[in-house]
Amino acid sequence: DGTLVEPHNMGQPGYRRRTKPMVAAVQGICFTVGIELMLAADITVAADNCRFSQLEVARNIMASGGATLRMAERAGMGNAMLHLLTADEFDSAEAYRLNFVQKVVPAGQQLDAAFAIAERIAAQAPLAVVATRLNVIKAIEQGPVAATEDFEPVKQKLIFSEDAAEGVRAFIEKRPPRFTGR
Repeated sequence: DGTLVEPHNMGQPGYRRRTKPMVAAVQGICFTVGIELMLAADITVAADNCRFSQLEVARNIMASGGATLRMAERAGMGNAMLHLLTADEFDSAEAYRLNFVQKVVPAGQQLDAAFAIAERIAAQAPLAVVATRLNVIKAIEQGPVAATEDFEPVKQKLIFSEDAAEGVRAFIEKRPPRFTGR
């Protein structure tokens, strides 16, 4: 339809928020905008040889692609400030400890690991995946009360979908479901 999808998933005017989950893989040097794109993903797999740095302050720039928001959200204010204000490098183990990445694998295996996660997600019911993803984001952005207000209307939409009927049929027939997103 020509509408742009905002890469940092911050709901900026003129862009639409993506609904599909994004799984990222990183290896080697991942500085500044690389970290911001990685943090915009829903799940990130890092090679064990990564070097990370949010080094804008060393260049008289402020990180404006989401790092100031997402680092604090994932790792707390103190940890975010440590990396945002010093521009120091950190490794994959530290990125994992801070919840910037969800999995660390030996270098060269990150793409396979990311694809395996993406394939596992793709095998699930697409309406439920989108609803779950958007509810998590709503909880982060607007708080748990706003997110829980969506529980009943979303549940009603999902249970009366064609995919819900297919899920029940597949369970009864002991076969994998064939979801259509309807």
